Amino acid sequence: MKRRPEPRPLPESPLRLEHWPSVDPERYRALFRRVGEKWLWFSRLTMDDTRLLAEIAEVHVAIDPAGTPAGLLELDFRTPGECLIRFLGLAPELAGRGHGRWLFAQALALCWRDGVDRVKVHTCSLDHPAALPAYLRAGFEAKSRAFEHFPDPRLAGLLPRDAAPQIPVVG
Repeated sequence: MKRRPEPRPLPESPLRLEHWPSVDPERYRALFRRVGEKWLWFSRLTMDDTRLLAEIAEVHVAIDPAGTPAGLLELDFRTPGECLIRFLGLAPELAGRGHGRWLFAQALALCWRDGVDRVKVHTCSLDHPAALPAYLRAGFEAKSRAFEHFPDPRLAGLLPRDAAPQIPVVG
């Protein structure tokens, strides 16, 4: 996305966004699992604490009305003039209720701060089926396509064997 979207009111949601200025690795991994297990997110689960803390960028967490972390937004501003949305997702039980639109609007509002000329995101065929269409509708442009492969994280024990039942276990 190379231009800031026109300002719009944020969608309604009972969730609130909380910035985590410092991150506890175990708390982060628990939320990462909760949000990403259904989509086979595993990259951060392979890292020890030192590497994880070095890799983590700016973390914001969607908090549900009970005070429980229920969504993850991680933004990386390390490349000058650019924001990379590293992770954006909600716990699966929140799907289909409009909370994703709220979190995405929050993400764009946080991404487009002074000095940012471009916002990037990487998605894949394992993500929620609505992810790519939502990015394109919002004004992102598809720039490249790649084929990546990795050992199934369920077989490696990083995720439970019954995670992501919509994706066949291959091994």
